[in-house]
Amino acid sequence: MTTTTPTTPTPPMTPTAPTTPTPTTAYVHGYSPQEARRLGDQADTLAALLHAGTAYPPGSRVLEVGCGVGAQTVHLVRSSPGARIVAVDRSEESLTQARAYVTEQAPAADVTWHPADLFQLPFTDAEFDHIFTCFVLEHLRDPGRALAELRRVLRPGGTLTVIEGDHGSVVFHPDSRHAHEVIGHQVRLQSAAGGNALLGRELQPLLTDAGFTDVVVRPRTVYADGTRPALVDGFTRKTFIAMIESVRDDAMTAGLTTAADWDRGIADLRRAADDGGTFHYTFFKATAVNPQP
Repeated sequence: MTTTTPTTPTPPMTPTAPTTPTPTTAYVHGYSPQEARRLGDQADTLAALLHAGTAYPPGSRVLEVGCGVGAQTVHLVRSSPGARIVAVDRSEESLTQARAYVTEQAPAADVTWHPADLFQLPFTDAEFDHIFTCFVLEHLRDPGRALAELRRVLRPGGTLTVIEGDHGSVVFHPDSRHAHEVIGHQVRLQSAAGGNALLGRELQPLLTDAGFTDVVVRPRTVYADGTRPALVDGFTRKTFIAMIESVRDDAMTAGLTTAADWDRGIADLRRAADDGGTFHYTFFKATAVNPQP
C-alpha cells in the first residue's frame, strides 16, 4: 500500500462541473449489483443512527420517495410496523429488487410500490400524512421544485423527514491531499450530473424556501476507529470508500485524474480503515411540517 506524508487538511470542496464529458446517468453511483450491496451495507450500518426518532403511527399513510432497492424501506417498516407505506422510485429495476428484498426481510410489511417521477407524482393533493426521503435530493438538478411537489401531496400538518450527507464533512487520519482529491473527483462528477454531494448543509434554507415550517436540522455523525470495527467495515470501507471507488472509470473518462494519481489517492483513503486510522462523516437529518392554510 502506498504511503504519504500527512498534509494539512484540504478545505471542503465547492462542487464544480468538469468541462469534460459527464457521467451517463444522473445517479452518479450507477445501478450495478455492487451498488445495490453498498446501499444495503450503508442502510444496515447506519440504521440506528439515521432512523432513531422516526416512527409513524399505525394506519398513517407514509410516502417514501426514491426508495431505490429498498435498503431504507426495510428499516422504515421495522420502526413503523402499523404504517401504510407507499414507496416510489423512477427505476423499475430498483423497484423489483426492493419488492423482493422487503418481502424477504419483512414479509408482513404493508408496502405498495409505484414507478414514479418525483417531479410529477401520481398522487392527489394532501394524500399522505408523512413523507420520508433519504439520499435523494442530492441527486436532483432542482431540489426546490421536488420539495414543492412533496408539499403538494402532503396533507396540511403532515411531516417531512429528509436525510442527506455532505462530503465536505469528511475528516480522516492519516490525512492525505491525494485522498481528498479522489473524494473531490466524486463531488465534481455528481455536480456535473446535476447533483450536489454537499447538500446536507443546505437543508434548512431549502426546506424553508419551499414553504415548510418548524424546520429542525440535526447532524448525525459517524466516527469510526479501531475500537468500532463494525463501523470501520460497514461504513468506512463498504459505504464511503466503496462509493468513491465506484466512480473511478467516470473520473478517468472525464480527464479529472490519471490512473496513478487515482490509485495513490484510494490507497491513502484506505489507510483510514487500517489499524491506527480514523474516519468521520456527518449526515444531516431534517424534519419539517407542511403548514396549515
